Amino acid sequence: MAELNLKQIIDRLKAEFTGDTRKLVFWYDDKAEFEEDIAGVELENAKVYILKPHNQFQTKRFLEREDTTTNYLIYAPFPKPDVSENHLEDTMLYSKRFFADRTSLLSVDLGIEEKYKPIIEKHIKFFANKERTQRFYDLEIENFNEENILVGLLSAICKTRTCSFEEVLRVMITDGELEDNKFLAEIEKYDLLDSFWKLCEQQFGYTDVKPTLEKLMVTMFVTATARQLGCDVPQSWKSFGSYKSGNIIAFLNNLMNSVLYGDRFDALSKHVSDGLNVMAAFSSIQPEALVDVDAFIAADQILVKWIVERLSAEDTGAKLDRLSIPEICEKRSKMHFVKRTEKTYSLLHSAYDLIAAANYSCPDGFKNIISQYLKEDYKIDQEYRKFYSSFDALEDTGAFEGLRTLVENIYTNEFLATIMPKWNEGIQEEQALQEIPLQRNFYSGNLRNTKERTVVIISDAMRYEVGQELYRRMSDDPKCTAKLEAQLSVLPSYTRLGMAALLPHRTLTMEDDFRVLADGVLCNDLAGRQTVLQAHQKDSCCVQFDDIKGLKKNDLRDIFTGKQVVYVYHNQIDARGDKANTEDEVFVACEEAITEIMDLIRKLTGNANTTHFIVTSDHGFIYKRDKLSESDKIGGINDKKAFVNRRFIVAQEPVVDEGVHNMSMGRILGNDDQKMVSFPVNSNVFKVAGGGQNFVHGGSSPQEMLVPVLTIRMEKGHMETRPAQIALVSIVQKITNLITTMDFIQSDAVSDTVKKTTYKMYFISEDNEKISNENTYIADSRDADPQKRIFRMRFTFKNKKYDKNKQYHLVVYDDATGIEAFRHPVIMDLAFADDFGFSI
Repeated sequence: MAELNLKQIIDRLKAEFTGDTRKLVFWYDDKAEFEEDIAGVELENAKVYILKPHNQFQTKRFLEREDTTTNYLIYAPFPKPDVSENHLEDTMLYSKRFFADRTSLLSVDLGIEEKYKPIIEKHIKFFANKERTQRFYDLEIENFNEENILVGLLSAICKTRTCSFEEVLRVMITDGELEDNKFLAEIEKYDLLDSFWKLCEQQFGYTDVKPTLEKLMVTMFVTATARQLGCDVPQSWKSFGSYKSGNIIAFLNNLMNSVLYGDRFDALSKHVSDGLNVMAAFSSIQPEALVDVDAFIAADQILVKWIVERLSAEDTGAKLDRLSIPEICEKRSKMHFVKRTEKTYSLLHSAYDLIAAANYSCPDGFKNIISQYLKEDYKIDQEYRKFYSSFDALEDTGAFEGLRTLVENIYTNEFLATIMPKWNEGIQEEQALQEIPLQRNFYSGNLRNTKERTVVIISDAMRYEVGQELYRRMSDDPKCTAKLEAQLSVLPSYTRLGMAALLPHRTLTMEDDFRVLADGVLCNDLAGRQTVLQAHQKDSCCVQFDDIKGLKKNDLRDIFTGKQVVYVYHNQIDARGDKANTEDEVFVACEEAITEIMDLIRKLTGNANTTHFIVTSDHGFIYKRDKLSESDKIGGINDKKAFVNRRFIVAQEPVVDEGVHNMSMGRILGNDDQKMVSFPVNSNVFKVAGGGQNFVHGGSSPQEMLVPVLTIRMEKGHMETRPAQIALVSIVQKITNLITTMDFIQSDAVSDTVKKTTYKMYFISEDNEKISNENTYIADSRDADPQKRIFRMRFTFKNKKYDKNKQYHLVVYDDATGIEAFRHPVIMDLAFADDFGFSI
């Protein structure tokens, strides 16, 4: 920074006395700031002459008669006299003036032209502080003009890193309050308040007789909303509109998308919303006009209300602006207020899918039922789980209670009430147990001939739809190759029998005391299961997930090294669901189970030299949120020797009752066991004391008996993957409108080698100035049809003068890496002219 010091002045003076021609330089030091220092000044090519107020005539004689060859600096520690009183006035006509005032020094040092010096002079008070002056210098402004000098002063006050009025305003509203703003007070202190408001007018079209930051924010939010609305803004808002919508939208867009300032945007949005009573205003607007509104969360509140009403009326064909309800949920869940609305739209999306299943039709025949369930029907159970996962995550569920009741009725009375009787009719078919692999053949079908170490993860109560989600998530891992199949569990579908069925065995029996034996060995605990497993595969072991999840690399290797087969028992879902006080947390447990298993697979791949995994389950479950009524309960039997459970009864004789089916245990286990298992045809339960009522298993249903068999192979080495790429579809060479819509395409569907990628896109000038709003797109489509991977983005440009002879670019960046994906050149051909309009 150039400080007002003697060395700087001497250097400038030396430059004045170069050349062979004699020079006289007059320096009037109005405030005598350098009177004490001048005696020590030595110039290489000139002498210093001290002028006194009353020796002017003597000085004139000396310079023009006595010494007419020497160069002189004539220093006067007082202001220059008026012409009438200055005997040296005519001498000065052929001499030169030297200025050492702060304004002149700053102007010269910064390269500010003479015509802009009055601006520096007007605000010279600003430069009285070294730190403040340094901040102005640090902005490194080039090509000074009236506007950027003023913006630079404002930027230094607000401590921005660049000379940018947008940054000035951003700092003011994010680091200060709208009322009694500390930066605005500082701006006024240095006589910059009028300039600030004129810049607000120039940049954002904001004018007011008594301007305030609060009214500026109202203008910005109203103007942005006017562009997003599919109709006129309310009449009472129109006075707040601005003609500089492009600049405003770009500014607010950058603010809302910022990781640092997004929360402040939300607070400003709420403040403006409360002041304008936006909720009331939006309530009188048709919902389709709000689909693109992103400035106020009130738009989401209105849209959510409309969706709830449509779904409550079971109007799944309803649309807004040609968008279906799932498309609206998808669109809005990617907009700014997603942090607050994500669970709500997820709930509504799931509710839609469940309500769309209201006319559920189940095919005849056990094979067809299984086929349709594995292809489509499992999604109903999955969406039901996701509905309640979202519902339970909401702080206030009051607005969705009616919808919850509808979802519950459809799931229970239309889906379960239809599929379960069909299932239980089909399972009685002679060939039923040959339509799909049986759980009791799991080891022989998947492990007997394996040549590599295989870890079998048995997750207690992981039903098929949960396994399907695990499969989908693992498939996103480029190092994973996964295959999902299903098998039919044993009946009763409960832990003791299911765990035994998954072990290798020659015989599987349920004794008359209902103990379950594999090859004659009781296997209801870890030791018994390991005994059975090692009898068939000596290089094997059984471990509990909880015992190994926290182990370090060496400890894991001690367990797995030398083993051909390892059974890992994982109990997250059943542990929560089987307890009355935690059964409503079962869907949370499903999510946690998926995460835990994924983490374990990756951990064992890296630390235990294992790449082959099979994930399966002992049984599934049925969960319904509403408590059972007495009419949903079936009377049990008085046989004290029977094995009685909510969803099954095993006894020597079958239960003969309406709504109860029976099957011999011998048929299920492949032996001559004459005991009978009885089970409800639908989702009802037997009357049993104690325990929970919402989470049940043990009976016969696709939810309980169809369990996943997920085979996973992990790549230890590097697998080449690439981000999902996007490309511009629209042929756009020239921008002629301040609002321009462009079509893009996600080039490839997301797969094991193409990963989901988030992109940021906006337009810039040759000087890298951002001239449009910033759009975000998440390239996550898995659709094989390229037409369904086309998406549209709308860009709003700043209102400013563009040079048709310069080139501008659309730039697209990978948000995770910051690497530019591509850029597209355009010509900005907008009929627009603007002028700063200051008159100093």
